[in-house]
Amino acid sequence: MPAPPAVSPTSPSFAHGLAALTLTPWWVVLLACGPNGPASGLPAAAPTQAEVGVVTATLGTVGLLTELPGRTEASRVAQVRARVAGIVQRQQFREGSDVKAGQALFQIDAAPFKAALASAQAAQARAEANLMQAQAQATRYKPLLEANAISQQDYVNAVAAQKLAEADVAAGKAAVQTAQINLGYASVTSPIAGRVGRALVTEGALVGQGEATPLALVQRIDPIYVNITQPVADVLRLRTALASGQLKRAAAGQAVAVRLVLDDGSVYSQAGRLIFSDLSVDPSSGQITLRAEVPNPEGQLLPGMYVRARLEQSAASGAMLLPQQAVQRSAQGDNVMVVGADGTVAPRPVKVGVAKDGQWVVLGGLKAGEQVMVDGFQKLKGNSPVKAVPWQGAGAAPSTANAPPGGAATAAAAASRP
Repeated sequence: MPAPPAVSPTSPSFAHGLAALTLTPWWVVLLACGPNGPASGLPAAAPTQAEVGVVTATLGTVGLLTELPGRTEASRVAQVRARVAGIVQRQQFREGSDVKAGQALFQIDAAPFKAALASAQAAQARAEANLMQAQAQATRYKPLLEANAISQQDYVNAVAAQKLAEADVAAGKAAVQTAQINLGYASVTSPIAGRVGRALVTEGALVGQGEATPLALVQRIDPIYVNITQPVADVLRLRTALASGQLKRAAAGQAVAVRLVLDDGSVYSQAGRLIFSDLSVDPSSGQITLRAEVPNPEGQLLPGMYVRARLEQSAASGAMLLPQQAVQRSAQGDNVMVVGADGTVAPRPVKVGVAKDGQWVVLGGLKAGEQVMVDGFQKLKGNSPVKAVPWQGAGAAPSTANAPPGGAATAAAAASRP
């Protein structure tokens, strides 16, 4: 066999071969020469399908939340006023404290009323004495009239005197009762149980002179009322939807539950209930007033606070809740990505209602059992199929199976090669 022709270091073919060897990375040369290189004849590994998080569509009845503005108001309010004239001697409560019904709040000088009571009692005693005398005289005159010892006129006068004495006794009892009432009014008490505000008068002030002077204000705030306003147009649309069967009442025969959102965005811990809806519309704003009753055992809600009320006035059947990141909202409409049985991903238009508990209420467009994509959108590559896995929600630890090829393990293996 003839020897191959010698290649001179100065020939062009030698220079081209040397340049190609110099520009080729060393790890490519090793892979080409190794057991897994092209020379080994083994088939290349099939590409893995990207994993995406999905939720399974489950249709049912979902309550539709309506969020409306409202103001808190005390459930009972009592104005404490002076009902008799006099000088305030003592203030018998601490401002801002809770008081009981009948608890004394102010003491008005009672000396004039005690004297009036004693005078009325004396007048009653005099009237009772006169009555006793008149009764005795009428009793003596009766047999004398039967014996014709006195005239008929004398007997009539004796009976009339008895009746006048009885009337004087009744008037005396009424005067005593009036004096006792005025004496009781000298001690000003709270008509209801609640929280008392600041005192509107000071000790030594003259009150009740010509009018019932306000002394303090007592408010009951457990439970507390929330006055909610809703546009009349929304009320009419809701009634139309309920009448047509598109929606149904959230709790038939039961009070509608109400949740409050405070100014700082937090949700109040106690749930209330809707107690009535006003029949008239405010002509200045075109809104209807609703009233809710909310427990307030800790006194966290104060009268006059601005709140947002969430209430379920209706419910939709055949609806479901979806995480908000699963819905793509645009001016052209709302869409979700549905993963088929073969792993293909296709957009699907849906009808989205209101938000509830951080999720969207989907009213239509999905069928029960369909898998809706929630995360992994960045892994989609054209029409390539994907692998659907149950969505774990926010804060779930990422799966190692979702790690892209060429990650830390591959880099470590490559670095360990000589």
